[in-house]
Amino acid sequence: MAKKMEVSTISKVIGIAMTILLVIKIFLAVKLDLYSDEVFYWLESTRFAVAYSDLPFMTSLLVWLGTSIETQSTLAVRSIFILMGASIPFLVYWIALPITDRRQALLSSALSMCIPLGGFLGLLAVPDVPLVFFGLLSIGFFERSLRTNKTIHWLATSIFVILGFCTHYRFFPYPIAAILFLIVFKPERSQLRNFKFWLAVSISSTGLIPIIWFNLHHQLASASFYFIERHPWEFQFSGLFHVFKQASLVTPPMYLLLGITLWTMLQKAKSGDRNAALLSSFALVNLLVYFVLAPWTDSTSTSIHWPLSGYFPLLVFAPATLLSFKLWMQTRWSEPLARVISIGVPSIGYLGSIVALLVIGSQAFQTQLQPIVGEGILSDKMAGWNEFSEHTAQLLDHELFVELPVIVTDNYYTAAQVMFSGLMNGVITLDNEKAVRDGRRLQLALWDMDDSALEDVAGRTALFIIEDSSLNILENQMMVESMCENASNITFLDSLSLFNGAKKFSYYFVNHIIKTQNELAYSDYPCPLPPMAWIDPPVANSVLSGTSHIEGWAYNENIGIQSVHLLLNGTEVIKMNYGAVRPDVVDVMNVKNDPNSPHLGFAYEFDTSSFPNGIYTLSIKLISENGRSSIYGKRLIEIEN
Repeated sequence: MAKKMEVSTISKVIGIAMTILLVIKIFLAVKLDLYSDEVFYWLESTRFAVAYSDLPFMTSLLVWLGTSIETQSTLAVRSIFILMGASIPFLVYWIALPITDRRQALLSSALSMCIPLGGFLGLLAVPDVPLVFFGLLSIGFFERSLRTNKTIHWLATSIFVILGFCTHYRFFPYPIAAILFLIVFKPERSQLRNFKFWLAVSISSTGLIPIIWFNLHHQLASASFYFIERHPWEFQFSGLFHVFKQASLVTPPMYLLLGITLWTMLQKAKSGDRNAALLSSFALVNLLVYFVLAPWTDSTSTSIHWPLSGYFPLLVFAPATLLSFKLWMQTRWSEPLARVISIGVPSIGYLGSIVALLVIGSQAFQTQLQPIVGEGILSDKMAGWNEFSEHTAQLLDHELFVELPVIVTDNYYTAAQVMFSGLMNGVITLDNEKAVRDGRRLQLALWDMDDSALEDVAGRTALFIIEDSSLNILENQMMVESMCENASNITFLDSLSLFNGAKKFSYYFVNHIIKTQNELAYSDYPCPLPPMAWIDPPVANSVLSGTSHIEGWAYNENIGIQSVHLLLNGTEVIKMNYGAVRPDVVDVMNVKNDPNSPHLGFAYEFDTSSFPNGIYTLSIKLISENGRSSIYGKRLIEIEN
């Protein structure tokens, strides 16, 4: 009776914990704008294919299913992924139940929410969600196949391996782990002579067709990106911190618990425990492959979310490990302390899941939180896109556009956001660096969205959009020059600054896209390059007192600078003296066409005594001759009088 009550209590606690995570995910799925990967998967879902340059079709298919009712809804894009993420505790319970008992299976289910990346799973429409979902289903049916040898279980295993292959290259460790288990664990080697096993292998291999098809048709471009181009393949010292990064992400107590669990499972496997050997195989392959490769591969991905699949198989035996640890502590300390620590380990992990959701979700509340936490703290990757869409829609009604213009962007992320908002069905992007880095350059070309598509729209007007906040000054200049080479008479139109400049866009009117360089030399028209500037002194973190000298330079090729203004905490203090002779700047920066050259310097004697002591953000505002306003040189200084 007492055991039944305990199981009932555990079930209620799990239900409450799952509900809290689900409610937070749904709320944030509505509030948060789409992340760059998410909006690209949405774009793929509108151009369905069996495979793309970055992934097979599964992620885009799930997005398509979610948006089949409501197209331009962030919740709809994420809906299937939220459901999959919410089902992970059920899948862990389903895997554990035949191996342990109901109480232990429930505890394993609860622990699945105590791995922060696992508890977070489902908020974003990314392939990690179906990867884990299909991975756990394939593990569960593979275990049942080995135990029962039922044809239905072997077929189910095949189906979910197929779906896993159709999700991501990172599903490969699952079948590799299964085959290694059958080879290494002697009692199960007989399965290698089982017709049903080889039938399952044959059926499962059809899941490779999308990957093989795309690579054969595109010179192995996708495989080459994932296995060669994406990674430096040179030793990186930072990769040695892989374990410590994982421990911080899993939370140190949970990481220690899972590490001890893996060790005990390996001991059980040596003693002939089939289930321990099976699950430790899936865990080890998924964990070791990224541990070994971490110093040579893409450190940002390898060290963050790629090893996630390796932790879930350990959860089946983790409750027993936690109980053994509790009993061990009772013999050395006190029972209350042992109880607190044993409860504290999963509690810290669950709290980590909540914190992970809130940290990501904070982006949706930039306006409210930025005054509290300060500038440059909150990410803005999933914020500001609604404001961007509204502003862009207003500019499309500008009197300069007598017909619907072509929209050209500096990166594919912005292009996809334009289409997601419904402003335009087709957008061209000049993106090369980011698209190549993310393995999507080829896909953009296949969709006629890259710079080669400009020839197809020659003669039309265009709205050119640059996300300034994602580029440094030189990158910004190169992007504008790139557009100038493909168009005539480009005019700066407007800018949009969000979250105190943390997210910023520049808009340009393009009068005429040219087909060839011979049609019209872009040098016949001034290219509206962004201004360049520098402040020195004061340098960052300077302590100012009395009257402090502020000095620097600024220029704007082809246009010129009208005035330079000093800002403190974003508020204008004074218009500074601009026009000092700076031949050194002309020489070093190779200034050619600024009408003010060489009078490019500014200076000001700043009386700090009229300001209270404290920390301030100092910057300058440049007003170009074409009316463009730009903020430069943000840095923290301290006034102390």
